[in-house]
Amino acid sequence: MRARGRLGFEIRLPVIQAPMAGSGINTPQLAAAVSNAGGLGSVATAYLSVPQVEQAIRQVRELTQKPFAVNLFAPSAREALTGNVESQIRLLAPIHQRLGLGSPVLPKQVNEPFQELVELLISLHISIVSFTFGILPKDTLERFKAEGAYLMGTATTVGEAKLLQSAGVDAVIAQGSESGGHRGSFSSSSPSLVGTVALVPQMVDALQIPVIASGGIMDGRGIVAALALGASAVQMGTAFLTCAESGAPEVYKQAVLDAADDSTALTRAFSGRWARGIRNEFMEQSEQSESELISFPWQNALTRDMRSTAAKRGDKELLSLWAGQGTRMARRMTASELMAALESEIHDTRISLAE
Repeated sequence: MRARGRLGFEIRLPVIQAPMAGSGINTPQLAAAVSNAGGLGSVATAYLSVPQVEQAIRQVRELTQKPFAVNLFAPSAREALTGNVESQIRLLAPIHQRLGLGSPVLPKQVNEPFQELVELLISLHISIVSFTFGILPKDTLERFKAEGAYLMGTATTVGEAKLLQSAGVDAVIAQGSESGGHRGSFSSSSPSLVGTVALVPQMVDALQIPVIASGGIMDGRGIVAALALGASAVQMGTAFLTCAESGAPEVYKQAVLDAADDSTALTRAFSGRWARGIRNEFMEQSEQSESELISFPWQNALTRDMRSTAAKRGDKELLSLWAGQGTRMARRMTASELMAALESEIHDTRISLAE
């Protein structure tokens, strides 16, 4: 087995908190708690305004002196508007009526201030930048590199990982099919569904840069397994969803805690892009409907009012309950308690394997 590559930043535990966008999940308190506990916290920029991102970064810096990452969506993720808008409006209309909302309306434009975010991250001297849904533009990569930033890109296949390596990233996040939330696939229109256990060693063998394992990892056993496969660290999202510092609505946290190993499925219903979440009424209605979905981020914009109102009302049937396949192992505790538990489990697992 090839030796694992060293990451370009110091963390005591090989744990990166996934940058979970949407629903206010990824709070500054969560990111800071993970970093303070010896891992790497992350700030998600998706769906936020530039001032909101700046405020979040400044809050994290007030709460920790440790490293943390800031995550971007690659601009190539934004697609031209395709699909049947009217059919989606017809599907959503009775749901809006049920929630006391006006008729669903597609915004004329969806603002995604990518370049402004890049300028902000450079001005704030962000030292670790992760990204997903593609490869950042060449000039953006060069600017971050010139500033000394450490770059981590997301890949769901070895082919995508090689493209990221050729583009000059410092590490690749290997997103297995078990992962919750949006698939980071970018070299194919269909979601790549290679499992974490199969994906990680193949990436490790194919690359000359560190690989970070992601997908279905919820405890110390999973971390040790990923490291044994050659990963330099792991990225965990669902495990942190149910932490006290997570901003996920209570109904969302409880849905994760109540979910079984087979409760999740892939869907495009909420955003127009493939993502893994806990099955609910809206996912099933969308699947049963003959309505043609529209592309990302337009579908996401069209369903935003429904999701926001459902979150306020505690209606889990209309929320995008992004979660991975390890839900049975989810725990309700603080982030620092979870990190302590992971450290203990890593130690115990290694002792058990040595016996």
